[in-house]
Amino acid sequence: MTRASPWWARDVYADRKAVLKARGAITAAARRFFGAEGFAEVETVALQVSGGNETHLTAFSTELIGGDGARSRLYLHTSPEFSCKKLLAAGEERIFTLARAFRNRERSALHHPEFTMLEWYRAGEPTLRIYEDCAGLMAAAATAAGTSDFAWRGRTCDPFAEPEIVTVCEAFARYASVDLAAVLDDREGLATAAARDGIRVARDDTWSDLFSKILSEKVEERLGSERPTILCDYPVSEAALARARADDPRFADRFELYVCGVELANGFAELTDPAEQRRRFEAQMAEKARIYGERYPIDEDFLAALAFMPPASGVALGFDRLVMLATGAERIEQVLWTPVAERGTP
Repeated sequence: MTRASPWWARDVYADRKAVLKARGAITAAARRFFGAEGFAEVETVALQVSGGNETHLTAFSTELIGGDGARSRLYLHTSPEFSCKKLLAAGEERIFTLARAFRNRERSALHHPEFTMLEWYRAGEPTLRIYEDCAGLMAAAATAAGTSDFAWRGRTCDPFAEPEIVTVCEAFARYASVDLAAVLDDREGLATAAARDGIRVARDDTWSDLFSKILSEKVEERLGSERPTILCDYPVSEAALARARADDPRFADRFELYVCGVELANGFAELTDPAEQRRRFEAQMAEKARIYGERYPIDEDFLAALAFMPPASGVALGFDRLVMLATGAERIEQVLWTPVAERGTP
């Protein structure tokens, strides 16, 4: 078997130079965009006491050794979210960060173990304002890259077009023939609907498992064609850190931004109730223990900060994916200056 040339081989690197130049232009454009909106750029610490408390996120762990030799477990953050929310509790009102984030068990054309997360938060403002930010940022990125279309694997999308706003219930009815509201928390009802749409149902699939299968197999690839799609109003069970909608608490004020079938961003109105957040974290960690045989500690400092955090909306956007879409790159490694090695030393 012929071994592929490393990323630093001059011919391989030369093929990526134009994309990396575009990445720099998009980075600068993002900073100008947020500067014009009155945001402060913040830097967040990567080492955390918790790897995050969502079921399917897997963190990298390490060990902190104190001057006295005492050892404690720390994790590389899977998102700068906890730190950003602590800054909101401290009094910041508009912040953004281009943070390195780390997730284990994730490597594909769209996933990388170490990647860049662009997160921003607005205190006292609704998620509709974040929708507008997403639209403005996509236009700024396209302009910086010198393109009129975002593209991925044969699909194209106009980054200057006003995003289509679709609820999760509407998308499930449109693309999967599922009346989601009728089968909320009804595992058997959702399993029947999934099987009717040709989705393989396993005996141990939970309601959330089935929801994710339908979303990934029937819905996602249909979103963000021709113009971006904002998929909103997720079931509250699928939004661990989001506030429930006041008009219908079965659903959360959460949205995801899709372009060319690619999930680009995940945002929501932030949950600020420490007791409810603890309950959700504990439920997520119980499920993680069931599936993966491990759980992460809860960041008590984060829960304490929530009591002082103002109402806010925020979003996490995969910056590398934004560059991919703006340049038409097929794999995430093409837009990274120095990709992680495929294999470590045995």
